[in-house]
Amino acid sequence: MLEDPLFWLLVLPGLLLGAYAQWRIKANVTEYSQLPTENGITGAEVARRLLDSRGLHAVKIEATPGMLTDHYDPGSKILRLSQDVYFTPSVAAAGIAAHEAGHAIQDADDYFPMEARTYIVPIVQLASKIAPWLFVAGLMLQLQSLTWAGVVLFGSSSLFALLTLPVELNASSRAEQLLVNQGIIRGDQQIVGVQNVLSAAAWTYVAAAVSALGSWLFYVVLLLSQARPTADRAAPQDAARRDGRGRAGGGRTRTAR
Repeated sequence: MLEDPLFWLLVLPGLLLGAYAQWRIKANVTEYSQLPTENGITGAEVARRLLDSRGLHAVKIEATPGMLTDHYDPGSKILRLSQDVYFTPSVAAAGIAAHEAGHAIQDADDYFPMEARTYIVPIVQLASKIAPWLFVAGLMLQLQSLTWAGVVLFGSSSLFALLTLPVELNASSRAEQLLVNQGIIRGDQQIVGVQNVLSAAAWTYVAAAVSALGSWLFYVVLLLSQARPTADRAAPQDAARRDGRGRAGGGRTRTAR
């Protein structure tokens, strides 16, 4: 597989984008973690203020271990912020916290792309477990129907990644607007800082979508290329069988007369 140029043509762009996105977000978070917020407000306080401004007092905010592990859980209505964001009074922390608060607001507003993504999560999780087994079984048993079933289920990850893009971009747009409207960030330096952090985060989702789509297309093209020689070999054999049956039938007719 690694020796196939097609693999690198379809998969390499996602890998390169992913590496670029990770470098960019770490660089921006590191830079703007040194830039304090106007009133020394921490990431947790930013999230609380933004949620309360929309009447979402019931949404809880918790600290969670790890770096860049920030997320909103729509099932439990809990916004979890990494400790570096939760306790830090920086522009980077404000941007990340506001982004996650944007997801909570999307949930409250019944934002359709987010609802669609939430509904397909169980399907994607189940498909990701079944797909490799179907794919391998199809190859071992030489049953293309099973192999294609595995590839189709692999495609659910690509669909999930594509649905994630508008959700994340919209959350970032909401975050920047909320931070400015609430007066949490002020001045060009802070606004540019938030924009750079959120833009860097968006690139991680773009990279994930490109990578998932490229990997899926590789398997699709691979199976199509394998199916073509099989069909080409089968066609002359089928024609020979039909021709043989025709000659045999003709011989029996002449004998009967």
